[in-house]
Amino acid sequence: MATRTDAPTRREQILKEAARLFAERGFHGVGVDEIGAAVGISGPGLYRHFAGKDAMLAELLVGISGQLLTGGKRRVAEADGGAEAVLDSLVEGHIDFALDDRPLITLHDRELDRLRDSDRKLVRQLQRQYVELWVEVVREVYPALTEPTARSAVHSVFGLLNSTPHLGRPGALPGRGVTAALLHRMARGAFAAAAGDAVL
Repeated sequence: MATRTDAPTRREQILKEAARLFAERGFHGVGVDEIGAAVGISGPGLYRHFAGKDAMLAELLVGISGQLLTGGKRRVAEADGGAEAVLDSLVEGHIDFALDDRPLITLHDRELDRLRDSDRKLVRQLQRQYVELWVEVVREVYPALTEPTARSAVHSVFGLLNSTPHLGRPGALPGRGVTAALLHRMARGAFAAAAGDAVL
């Protein structure tokens, strides 16, 4: 997730540009030379950092899944103010990802099946753990929700937040802060609606 403020390493620069290009043109529509040109090195020079495009794709998708889980666990551990504050913090963290790493959402949707079985299984495992982290917190905030309903609500909220690649170009949005606040209200509203249905 885009939370660091220090200068990215060359490896991170390569991954960022690979994600952008893969999202724009598709995995098979981008050559190693194009990725290299985007970061100012020769295509063959990329092989000092990655074995090839497949390795870049795996690191991007496994990496972001791991970062979301690690970040979520950190937010659960560090949030003050009880379950409501924890849920707000989780929502904020996922919104940061959804707004700052939009190419990775597109990449996941389009290219996950291109990963090796072992990498794809690892992505799914990390994602399941991330979902269950949310489910536990959501059920603390809304105890009327059954576990299956809470899990469905979490997946639905992820679908809402991960819709950001379809919101148009970043410059067409009303501003990051306004968009983030809107997404936060909609996410919390979705959980509240699910809980309201559960008690009817």
